[in-house]
Amino acid sequence: MAPRRPDADSPPSDADPLDGEPASVALPIEDTLDLHPFAPRDIADLVGEYLEQCARRGFREVRLIHGRGTGTQRRIVRSILTHHPLVEAFADAPPERGGWGATVVRLRDTPASNCNDQESNPNDQ
Repeated sequence: MAPRRPDADSPPSDADPLDGEPASVALPIEDTLDLHPFAPRDIADLVGEYLEQCARRGFREVRLIHGRGTGTQRRIVRSILTHHPLVEAFADAPPERGGWGATVVRLRDTPASNCNDQESNPNDQ
Protein backbone atom coordinates (compact mmCIF):
# COMPACT_ATOMS: atom_id res chain seq x y z
CA MET A 1 0.00 0.00 0.00
CA ALA A 2 1.35 3.45 -0.88
CA PRO A 3 1.97 5.57 2.19
CA ARG A 4 -0.19 8.60 2.75
CA ARG A 5 2.04 11.64 2.76
CA PRO A 6 1.49 14.66 5.01
CA ASP A 7 1.15 17.29 2.33
CA ALA A 8 -2.06 19.27 2.46
CA ASP A 9 -0.94 21.43 -0.48
CA SER A 10 -0.88 18.58 -3.00
CA PRO A 11 -4.06 16.99 -4.30
CA PRO A 12 -4.21 13.22 -4.02
CA SER A 13 -3.07 11.43 -7.15
CA ASP A 14 -5.28 8.91 -8.90
CA ALA A 15 -4.38 5.25 -8.78
CA ASP A 16 -2.94 3.81 -11.95
CA PRO A 17 -5.29 0.97 -12.87
CA LEU A 18 -2.48 -0.82 -14.71
CA ASP A 19 0.02 -1.06 -11.88
CA GLY A 20 -2.54 -1.74 -9.14
CA GLU A 21 -0.92 0.68 -6.69
CA PRO A 22 -3.38 2.67 -4.58
CA ALA A 23 -3.28 6.43 -4.80
CA SER A 24 -1.44 8.47 -2.22
CA VAL A 25 -3.70 10.47 0.03
CA ALA A 26 -2.81 13.96 1.26
CA LEU A 27 -3.07 14.31 5.02
CA PRO A 28 -3.95 17.57 6.72
CA ILE A 29 -1.03 19.05 8.63
CA GLU A 30 -1.95 19.15 12.31
CA ASP A 31 0.13 19.13 15.48
CA THR A 32 -0.31 15.37 15.90
CA LEU A 33 0.54 12.52 13.53
CA ASP A 34 -0.67 9.01 14.37
CA LEU A 35 1.80 6.53 12.88
CA HIS A 36 -0.28 3.40 13.59
CA PRO A 37 -1.63 3.08 10.03
CA PHE A 38 1.85 3.09 8.49
CA ALA A 39 4.32 0.29 7.95
CA PRO A 40 7.67 0.67 9.74
CA ARG A 41 9.41 0.90 6.33
CA ASP A 42 7.46 4.10 5.58
CA ILE A 43 8.02 5.86 8.91
CA ALA A 44 11.39 7.51 8.17
CA ASP A 45 10.28 9.31 5.00
CA LEU A 46 6.88 10.13 6.43
CA VAL A 47 8.21 11.68 9.65
CA GLY A 48 10.84 13.69 7.77
CA GLU A 49 8.24 15.14 5.40
CA TYR A 50 5.83 15.79 8.26
CA LEU A 51 8.42 17.74 10.27
CA GLU A 52 9.30 19.88 7.25
CA GLN A 53 5.64 20.65 6.54
CA CYS A 54 5.00 21.51 10.20
CA ALA A 55 8.00 23.84 10.31
CA ARG A 56 6.83 25.60 7.13
CA ARG A 57 3.45 26.18 8.77
CA GLY A 58 4.99 27.61 11.92
CA PHE A 59 4.41 24.74 14.35
CA ARG A 60 6.83 24.79 17.29
CA GLU A 61 5.68 21.53 18.90
CA VAL A 62 4.23 18.36 17.41
CA ARG A 63 3.33 14.95 18.76
CA LEU A 64 4.12 11.68 17.00
CA ILE A 65 1.99 8.76 18.16
CA HIS A 66 3.95 5.55 17.59
CA GLY A 67 2.26 3.34 20.18
CA ARG A 68 3.73 1.19 22.91
CA GLY A 69 3.78 -2.21 21.17
CA THR A 70 7.18 -3.77 20.54
CA GLY A 71 8.96 -0.42 20.31
CA THR A 72 9.92 -0.72 16.64
CA GLN A 73 8.18 2.47 15.51
CA ARG A 74 9.38 4.35 18.61
CA ARG A 75 13.00 3.40 17.84
CA ILE A 76 12.63 4.47 14.21
CA VAL A 77 11.07 7.80 15.21
CA ARG A 78 13.73 8.51 17.84
CA SER A 79 16.52 7.69 15.38
CA ILE A 80 15.11 10.16 12.86
CA LEU A 81 14.58 12.89 15.45
CA THR A 82 18.13 12.55 16.79
CA HIS A 83 19.60 13.61 13.44
CA HIS A 84 16.93 15.84 11.94
CA PRO A 85 18.06 19.48 11.53
CA LEU A 86 14.62 20.90 12.41
CA VAL A 87 14.41 19.14 15.78
CA GLU A 88 15.44 21.16 18.81
CA ALA A 89 14.41 18.54 21.41
CA PHE A 90 12.10 15.57 21.96
CA ALA A 91 10.79 13.51 24.86
CA ASP A 92 8.08 11.07 25.84
CA ALA A 93 4.68 12.72 25.87
CA PRO A 94 3.14 13.42 29.26
CA PRO A 95 0.79 10.64 30.46
CA GLU A 96 -2.35 12.53 29.42
CA ARG A 97 -0.98 12.85 25.85
CA GLY A 98 0.16 9.24 25.36
CA GLY A 99 3.10 8.74 27.70
CA TRP A 100 5.83 6.57 26.21
CA GLY A 101 3.47 5.66 23.35
CA ALA A 102 3.99 9.11 21.85
CA THR A 103 6.90 11.50 21.39
CA VAL A 104 6.58 15.26 21.73
CA VAL A 105 8.96 17.13 19.42
CA ARG A 106 10.02 20.75 19.78
CA LEU A 107 10.95 22.24 16.41
CA ARG A 108 13.54 24.92 15.85
CA ASP A 109 12.32 28.44 15.19
CA THR A 110 14.00 28.38 11.76
CA PRO A 111 11.76 27.58 8.76
CA ALA A 112 12.71 24.43 6.84
CA SER A 113 13.75 26.47 3.81
CA ASN A 114 16.46 28.16 5.89
CA CYS A 115 17.89 24.83 7.04
CA ASN A 116 19.07 24.00 3.52
CA ASP A 117 22.53 24.86 2.30
CA GLN A 118 22.45 28.49 1.17
CA GLU A 119 25.76 28.53 -0.80
CA SER A 120 24.01 29.04 -4.13
CA ASN A 121 22.08 32.11 -2.92
CA PRO A 122 23.43 35.13 -4.87
CA ASN A 123 22.42 37.48 -2.02
CA ASP A 124 24.99 35.85 0.25
CA GLN A 125 27.93 36.68 -2.03
